[in-house]
Amino acid sequence: MITLHDVFQRGNDRVKAAVMAFGARHPISLADPESEPDWKKAEKHFTYLIEMIMGSAALPSPGSADGPVRRAENAAVGFLLAVNVQPDYRCPICVKMGGI
Repeated sequence: MITLHDVFQRGNDRVKAAVMAFGARHPISLADPESEPDWKKAEKHFTYLIEMIMGSAALPSPGSADGPVRRAENAAVGFLLAVNVQPDYRCPICVKMGGI
C-alpha cells in the first residue's frame, strides 16, 4: 500500500502541498497546533483512510486493470487534494477516533 512519503516523493507541487497540510493536521503537541507534524500518526491515518475507502468501494468492472487497492489509493490522494483547499479541515480519522 502506498504511504504518504511515497505520495510526496512522486507527486507534483500540489500533491506535496496537500501531503504537508495533512501532516500539519496531526501536530505532535495538541497544546501547540504550530508544533511539528506527527508523521507516524499521519501515515497511520492515511492508511486507515485508504482502508475505509477500499471497504466501501464498488467492485471493479470486469476486465478492469485497476485493483481495489490502487483505486482506493488514488481516491485517498484525491481526497488530500480536495480538502487541501478547505481552510481548517479536520482529518476524518481523527474525528472518527474522537481526536483533534
